[in-house]
Amino acid sequence: MPSLPVFLLDRIGPLRHLRPLRRPGEQQSGRLRWLFAPSLPALGFAVRTTAAALIALIIALWMELDDPQWAAMTVWIVAQGSRGESISKAKWRLVGTAIGVVMSITLISAFIQQAWLFFPALGIWVGLCCTLATLVRNFRSYALVLAGYTCAIIAIGAIPNPANVFMTAMSRATYIVLGITCESVLAGLFAHNLAATARRNIRDKLRTALGNVSGSVSSLLSGDDEALVRSRAMFGPILSINDQIEFSEVEMGPHGHEGDHARAALAAVSVLLSRGLGMAVRLQYVETDQPVFRATAARVSAFLNALPPQLETDDTVQALLENLRLIRAECRQQIVDALTTEISMQQVRVQDNPEIQALLDGRILHNALDELLGELEQAIREYDASQHFIRGDHFHFRLQSHVDKREALYNGIRAAVAITSAGLVWEVTAWSAGLGFITFVAIVCGLFATRENPVVATTQFMVGSLWAALVSFFLVFVVLPTQENYEMLVASLALPMIAGGLASRNAGTALHAAAYTLLLPNFVHPFNQGRENEIAWFNTTAAILLGVAFAVIMFRAVMPFSSAAERWRMRRTLLRDLRTLASAEPIPLNQNWIGRNIDRFARLIRHAGPTPSPTIEGCLQGTLAAMTIGLNIIRLRNLLERNQIPRSARRPIEVVMARMSRFTGKYGRTAQSARLATSTLRRIEAMEPNITTRIELTRAIAYLIVVSHELDANAVFLDASKPYRAA
Repeated sequence: MPSLPVFLLDRIGPLRHLRPLRRPGEQQSGRLRWLFAPSLPALGFAVRTTAAALIALIIALWMELDDPQWAAMTVWIVAQGSRGESISKAKWRLVGTAIGVVMSITLISAFIQQAWLFFPALGIWVGLCCTLATLVRNFRSYALVLAGYTCAIIAIGAIPNPANVFMTAMSRATYIVLGITCESVLAGLFAHNLAATARRNIRDKLRTALGNVSGSVSSLLSGDDEALVRSRAMFGPILSINDQIEFSEVEMGPHGHEGDHARAALAAVSVLLSRGLGMAVRLQYVETDQPVFRATAARVSAFLNALPPQLETDDTVQALLENLRLIRAECRQQIVDALTTEISMQQVRVQDNPEIQALLDGRILHNALDELLGELEQAIREYDASQHFIRGDHFHFRLQSHVDKREALYNGIRAAVAITSAGLVWEVTAWSAGLGFITFVAIVCGLFATRENPVVATTQFMVGSLWAALVSFFLVFVVLPTQENYEMLVASLALPMIAGGLASRNAGTALHAAAYTLLLPNFVHPFNQGRENEIAWFNTTAAILLGVAFAVIMFRAVMPFSSAAERWRMRRTLLRDLRTLASAEPIPLNQNWIGRNIDRFARLIRHAGPTPSPTIEGCLQGTLAAMTIGLNIIRLRNLLERNQIPRSARRPIEVVMARMSRFTGKYGRTAQSARLATSTLRRIEAMEPNITTRIELTRAIAYLIVVSHELDANAVFLDASKPYRAA
């Protein structure tokens, strides 16, 4: 059986923004800038990882291991752009390896000499791993995929001699530990002040997110029509920062709950952005020609625009919080002044006097502005807490993500069918290199089963495989036959590997480089007793390339990915979640609702490409509207829970909640009930003598305004009975 990489994965996992090799309008001279004029971080990564891979290879040759190239490939698999990612991936790789080793021994022992019990069982196991991997994030997903494909590699490798399956498993585990050790040691030598750097990275990322969102909210307050479009694009980077915080926590070593506070700050930033969008709705809906509110809004805009520089030091952060409290106090004072004026006018019905209507609208806007600033204050406090170790702190915070169970099931079925079909090909043809073919089908299916668009990913991986084969052909047939010692072997492999490392740091070539760097050692296949035989090279290389091609065909033929189908499923899930928000007990948390919708946003943006279609734009707008509706539903439920409004006011809100719990998006009844509730609460609020109750009613009116407006404005998107297409 040809030697194959144990776990070719997920160097591609963190690469969420895949772009073509050449961007439109890019000059020819710029296409290879990453190779001839690389950045210092990219060059450092390429040289460091190449050195670690070659050291692992030489040690494996010195130990006279049978397939030393696996040690070098493990280095490239584990190596990541940041130290935290590498450590996290290495840890989960060991976990996945251990599970895969146990399962491979189990399958071989259970189905020895029973090929057509073994291959379906192997397919089911790998499919189960892919299904579960789709439901989790980051390198936990990698560990599950790895458990599947480690099992496939070891078990298929043991088919010619099943009695030695334990030794085969131990051999593969040895390569993995050796590769991880070499990468960790060498990367650690270049990781100076790792904890301080990690804290600084968290601070910089959070400061950037806070500054960008504050500037966007300032633009929304000033009536900038383009601010809404710019604001939508910020949710993707927020999710990316949330993922990176986990790796920064690893880099910090023993620490408190700084990462939890950082995630809480990001959630508050997301809610702040949603508040800003809700504020933009209220500005369209109520009377805004009010000098008092315009003056307050101008002061808030100036404060938001001046915010980023004040996040630099602890002293400036405390001063910032004090200024923020003063502005919030001004908003509340304006609410009290408006109430005092209304009471002094002694009017009974709000519609009898337009001036009272304007005062109520002013209170609605000032209340919304106060709540918006409250989210900003929460974000700044969590940002400040993320920069310090707090003794006795037990704070925990996690953002939920969108889960597509049908997509997970499709991934599992596709992998199981592919592996079983590859086994059938081997049975029918009796191909001498067939076991290598099956193994690589299993590996590639596993690597890309959890990708959102596996067809594109596998095609690019195939291109990288062809480049690896081309370079290895030159090395095997021209360079290596003339060499006799380790030094020359290192000199021959260093430049091709460094080039691959540089390509992996370039967004446009990263996925191709994932295949190239991982397969190059396998195609070259150096060993102590001689060199790769030319006929063997053709056989093993052909088996691997055909395995990749077969996997690409399976991804296109078996339940192929459809972005339109995924959007429809996402919309239906969104509608179900909106219904749940209105009736679930206990009341859902803002952070869970925000987390799932940010994830949906990120998926839509990744599928949109550089120029989103009108349908994608409509989906982005609709998802943002649904998130805003959901947050206001949660606020209305919390308001009812406080029980500070009269029964006559509770009833209209409860009707809206009941409508929302049966919401289908078809008939507009929920939006109509929200409008009726708004009118009813306006009348009740005008006659209410208790100031505290009137403030609560003002909040309820503000929330209902946003709900009714967004339901009406996005009626087509929220009707998930049929696929959405922009007009």
